[in-house]
Amino acid sequence: MAIKRIVIKIGSSSLTEKDGQLANDKVSDHADAIASIMLAGFEVVLISSGAVATGVKQLGLSTRPVTTSGKQAAAAVGQHLLMQKYGESFKKHQINTAQLLLTRNDFYKEEQYQNAYNTLDELLKRRVLPIINENDSTAIEELTFGDNDMLSALVSGFLHADQLIILTDIDGIYQENPLKNPSAMKYNHLNGVSEELLAQAEDTSSKVGTGGMKSKLQAARTALSMGVNVFIGTRSSTDSIEEILAGNGNGTYLTPTAKKIMKTKKQWIAYHSSTNGKLIIDEGAAQAILKEGKSLLPVGITSIQGEFNIGDVVQVCASSGVLLGKGKVTYSSDQLRSIISIGNKQSINGKKEAIHRDQWIIV
Repeated sequence: MAIKRIVIKIGSSSLTEKDGQLANDKVSDHADAIASIMLAGFEVVLISSGAVATGVKQLGLSTRPVTTSGKQAAAAVGQHLLMQKYGESFKKHQINTAQLLLTRNDFYKEEQYQNAYNTLDELLKRRVLPIINENDSTAIEELTFGDNDMLSALVSGFLHADQLIILTDIDGIYQENPLKNPSAMKYNHLNGVSEELLAQAEDTSSKVGTGGMKSKLQAARTALSMGVNVFIGTRSSTDSIEEILAGNGNGTYLTPTAKKIMKTKKQWIAYHSSTNGKLIIDEGAAQAILKEGKSLLPVGITSIQGEFNIGDVVQVCASSGVLLGKGKVTYSSDQLRSIISIGNKQSINGKKEAIHRDQWIIV
């Protein structure tokens, strides 16, 4: 069997009791199921929520904190307890675990983004289980992923996972909220995530978690755009992850509309890079980069906005102002202005392209 790479996200509601207390038996049960597929040869990355929920009880609180400092304090207390339980549970199967706490800031710079990939890839090669959580104890709102659903989607993308499994307390995606309408129709399979489906989804979530079904659908859409298959559903104590991987899971399977895998470099440009300027291009250039898969040449640029350096990421817009995509430039803004001023006939640094097609992504 060829080794397959799986990312599994477990939400707080799947790890805790109704009162929010960490359920040791649930953690052990999930660990047993994950160990089973790892011992069968699969590479697994676990994205686990539950740190804040675990810390709430340890701090003597009755409900999840609403203040940022309260949540961060709960996360700081709960994270090591959660990891301790995971460590004990996987040790029974002779599986070593590693903890990674991430924020958006770890992905903004391309070098750090690549380092995160290299670390995870090395751990997987050594048959170690990486357990990832957002760094809730120090992250500021501007540098968060929003919730672990989106974090799991982005990780599954840059690791080129074969499947993302999002485990929750609802057995899949429904046309309406099944808690309000018990006869709501369930989707067993979806090709992509439509705007209509997103609009129908609700943001509501449990008392111990942050991500509702809308957050899961947004995460699924992101993973699908990078070529990753997604499952959203439940896993009871009698269900194995093997059944989910075999297509018999209790939930909804989502498949990408296009099977092409997005390269790691392009994922960084699309989802993590910040832009430092804007290029306005003519209709011919737009046709070339959008329809013909060509690079953007200086001759197609009609206007340059902002200041940027070689290697920066810039926005590319049509003459109407509509955003077409993002790309890493091979010239600085001053160099491009100089080239345009002399009629787009000369190269300053020996490169013909303003943005090479390998450094370009349609958004």
